[in-house]
Amino acid sequence: MNDPASPADALRSSLATLLEGIPPRQAAQAVDRLIATYRGATPTDTPILRDRADVAAYAAYRMPATFEAVHAALEAFAHTMPEWTPGSHIDVGGGTGAATWAVTATWPGERSVTVLDWAEPALTTGREIAAANPALKNARWQRARIGSALTLDPADLVTVSYVLNELTAPDRTTLLDTVASAAQAVVIVEPGTPDGYARVIEARDRLISAGFHIAAPCPHSADCPIVPGTDWCHFSARVSRSSLHRQIKGGSLAYEDEKFSYVAATRLPVTPAPARVVRKPQIRKGQVLLDLCETEPGLRRATVTKRHGDLYKAARDADWGDAWPPGEDQSLP
Repeated sequence: MNDPASPADALRSSLATLLEGIPPRQAAQAVDRLIATYRGATPTDTPILRDRADVAAYAAYRMPATFEAVHAALEAFAHTMPEWTPGSHIDVGGGTGAATWAVTATWPGERSVTVLDWAEPALTTGREIAAANPALKNARWQRARIGSALTLDPADLVTVSYVLNELTAPDRTTLLDTVASAAQAVVIVEPGTPDGYARVIEARDRLISAGFHIAAPCPHSADCPIVPGTDWCHFSARVSRSSLHRQIKGGSLAYEDEKFSYVAATRLPVTPAPARVVRKPQIRKGQVLLDLCETEPGLRRATVTKRHGDLYKAARDADWGDAWPPGEDQSLP
């Protein structure tokens, strides 16, 4: 018997089926228009995804990237709480449900799942796509305005991905308070831009004030050591490019890298990583340079050389966003 497809493979297959019957040129034009809309000022009470063609094109274009970014954030969170599995999940502003797929890839099995979004076509399409994922067969897809009037039932996990940019500052604050009051754990993902990072820091501060502990990426719940305006914390997830991606963006690479910022926080006891690799490691002859954010709030460049033995081997395999060091018996260089 063949092994079932991974959530990532099943999602790609389902998205390919979704585009059947839509001319490639029409799909590309819809994505171009929607990208321009998303980059502008978006009213919180007007759905951007207007119809099935819009949703199909944008889902095929954006869902794989959203899935990979959210999955990376969830995996980092899961490593800090290896004995914990969410029994319920609410995806706020989830659209076609990419975050729900990422949750099933991180914690296999069924759970109570609710996707909330203002765009009915997105919810309808998300339900259709989810038919390819057995863990989502009982998911609820509910229309709701994402803003100050939103109410949430209690949930183990609430995800909010690529949503905060669509809200006014007052609505962001109210939404974060609503999420904090309902959830045991919260994962927020935004684009890996200075503005996206600023929104993540705003959310991080709000969650800490509500009594949450930061699980990832930060190794602490103190203030971020990055001086505002000088840099921003973000990470990268590798995404397989579909033919639609290549048609719109050009180029021949089979992949692209999705840059994202995120915060994962919980009310439960958590053991964050001792440090986090916050830039792409630099591999040089006989040494690896790691830019780390550490438990004692601060940024530091660590040099790992051959004399560190197994730690050097681990450093050569380390990736941007990884916890460091990889084993509890290792000492930070």
